[in-house]
Amino acid sequence: MSETILEIRGLTKKYGELTALNQLNLEVKSGTIYGILGPNGSGKTTTLGIVLGILNASSGSFSWFGNGELDENRKRIGALLETPNFFPYLSAVRNLEIVCKIKGLENTEVAIEEAIKKVRLWNRKDSKFKTFSLGMKQRLAIASALMGDPDVLVLDEPTNGLDPQGIREIRDLIREIANSGKTVIIASHQLDEIEKVCTDVIIIKNGVTLKESKIDEIMEGNLEVVIGTEEFDKAKTIASSMNGINNVREKEGKLYLEIDENTNAKTINEHFHKNGIVLSHLGNYKKSLEEQFLELTEEGGEQA
Repeated sequence: MSETILEIRGLTKKYGELTALNQLNLEVKSGTIYGILGPNGSGKTTTLGIVLGILNASSGSFSWFGNGELDENRKRIGALLETPNFFPYLSAVRNLEIVCKIKGLENTEVAIEEAIKKVRLWNRKDSKFKTFSLGMKQRLAIASALMGDPDVLVLDEPTNGLDPQGIREIRDLIREIANSGKTVIIASHQLDEIEKVCTDVIIIKNGVTLKESKIDEIMEGNLEVVIGTEEFDKAKTIASSMNGINNVREKEGKLYLEIDENTNAKTINEHFHKNGIVLSHLGNYKKSLEEQFLELTEEGGEQA
């Protein structure tokens, strides 16, 4: 059984009358890339701030590695909540040496070399930080978080503001870090990032959990059959009353039918044919993470 890296139970954070987190529960297992997904202002950064000891919760609890909220847990955690304030006129190597001194690490020459190579900055190791692109700065920040060889890497919006190439570089780097045996926790509002990188996800809005699942399960579920016909209104009425169809939605002149496991495109086609409806379009359709996210956040009400 996989080790529980982080467990949160009933975590609540209030700022006066504003509730930033409301009874949040989640569990991160070792070896996963766990995504905390939500719109801006949904409570993602607040959650990370609490579990990293930067903020105090109003109520609830969390535990790292089964050891509660002990400060010693932080030695096993590398975190990047925002781009660190590296010294602009110092090289990548020199900046990481300073990071190691701040963390109280010794004999770090080899570790620094390994980290810089891992984030693909070895050819710029002696360049001044101010000459780096935004993507390179973010990669150096991840190298900084890796100092001390933590078991867990916590990243808040790691691709924010990056161009497509920079996003791909960070995405590939996160996968490599996870493949090396580390657990990665990512907070992001970028759906593409979560869908392509994470193994597990929790979707939150206004500090409330809307859904928690493995990415594979989300993508495998919500199978729909999409149909098109000139007799649209009649088809909608028939679909709404058919056994095996759980939900009917309209989009761009077509009907999207959410079906159960005993229903498929063939049975739907036969049913409409018996009812005198000729289908001009019939096919299977899977909702993307983006569509599911938008549906969940819309159902969750307006953002505070």
